[in-house]
Amino acid sequence: MSNTPRLYAKAVTLAYERRVISEKLSVAIPDGSFTVIVGPNASGKSTLLRALARLLPPSSGQIVLDGKEIGKHAAKAVASRIRLLPQSSIAPEGISVFDLVSRGRYPHQSFQRQWSKADEAAVWQAMELTGIADLAARPVDELSGGQRQRVWIGMVLAQETPILLLDEPTTFLDIAHQIELLDLCQYLSRHCGRTLVAVLHDLNHACRYATHIIAMRDGTIVAEGEPATITSPLVEDVFGLSCMIIDDPISATPLIVPRSKPRG
Repeated sequence: MSNTPRLYAKAVTLAYERRVISEKLSVAIPDGSFTVIVGPNASGKSTLLRALARLLPPSSGQIVLDGKEIGKHAAKAVASRIRLLPQSSIAPEGISVFDLVSRGRYPHQSFQRQWSKADEAAVWQAMELTGIADLAARPVDELSGGQRQRVWIGMVLAQETPILLLDEPTTFLDIAHQIELLDLCQYLSRHCGRTLVAVLHDLNHACRYATHIIAMRDGTIVAEGEPATITSPLVEDVFGLSCMIIDDPISATPLIVPRSKPRG
């Protein structure tokens, strides 16, 4: 059996027009992992995620999905295997929660295969997992920011792709719903065989939930590996933050405790 992961980048250069974000970047996403990308603002985290989703073609190098350059796959084939939830999404005016989550089933539809009981079950399961089943009939534009975020995540889950890419998925969520969402991501990775890649800003959340961490700075990968990869020198190097690291009393993963900067 090959140890080559389903999704990886090989020596890619990523740029927006002439503005280069990353050069000769290589990274492999372990199958079945919950990979979290961390780093300061403008370090290239979201750019890498967009490239992995085939939304940003590399200027050079390759993004490979299931043994073939991702750009050579048919669009529908990619949509059935990988899905990106961007930082912000806009729902059509007046659409209900159920109808928006149902859009996650579109890659499974064809002229020969119309809406089925399996599609219906997948939508309800996704809504149950994200805690929005009781909102099924509500218009999305009447919901709070946190509720809308869970609806979009429900749509991604309904698509049932083996690889999920989440760009800052905890944005707009209060602390209780952040933990609920990260618990769900962990469950999907551990028990459902899904591969998840998320950009997170909270280092402690990354250390507690990720099985694989990628730390980026200035468009380069500074370190990657298990949560224990996160050390005080690394945090200071990547974020410019002096800290001490102790064991999380619940998960035994690294817990970052910032040091205050004296003033005056």
